[in-house]
Amino acid sequence: MNILLLEDDKVLAEWTIRSLSNSGHVVDHLEDGRSALIAATTRDYDLIILDRMVPELDGMAVLRTLRASKVAAPVLMLTALGDVEDRVEGLEAGADDYLTKPFAQSELLARVMALGRRNLAAEATEPSLLRYADLELDLLRQKCRRAGRALDLNPKELRLIEAFLRAPGRVLTRTMLLERVWQLNFDPGTNVVDTYVSRLRAKIDRPFPVALIRTVRGAGYVLGD
Repeated sequence: MNILLLEDDKVLAEWTIRSLSNSGHVVDHLEDGRSALIAATTRDYDLIILDRMVPELDGMAVLRTLRASKVAAPVLMLTALGDVEDRVEGLEAGADDYLTKPFAQSELLARVMALGRRNLAAEATEPSLLRYADLELDLLRQKCRRAGRALDLNPKELRLIEAFLRAPGRVLTRTMLLERVWQLNFDPGTNVVDTYVSRLRAKIDRPFPVALIRTVRGAGYVLGD
């Protein structure tokens, strides 16, 4: 799994990274909440592990912002705060599991694997048809329609509209689209995203009275309001 780890204790972070890496996981490690929030909202992770007390933005604030932003990746909270009230607060804020420090390597790996299985089960039961307003995408047949009219989209355009349909109302930056559609985690220095969004709009928006994809100046693009 691709895992984001937010932990400011260098010794514990190294130990955790080593444990996860030895089990075949890929770990991105950050030490402050603000950086972790940016990473979690611009990249796709299978699991996010958040320490609660970290600099700049604490783990609970990161968690609440992620859930408000519709980031659905499972979240495991790591914290020294072990009271029932603290655990309940974390779970009610959207955490999927809660592990109190100090913890054993075996327990950490067991919790990570359990959350991974839960995520795979959720993906297996997700709908094969994505919809927004009168726009729909059949994921199995790779067919897109608007107002009942078939749209002729190439593979990249289909991936692009899928990215929008999976996050309606959420601003998708150019970096996020590069990662989700082109699997690039760097800016190639071209306007490929803008070019493809323009082509997509020509097929999805311009022939219809209501445009669905709009530009958010200085940020990116969004499907819907």
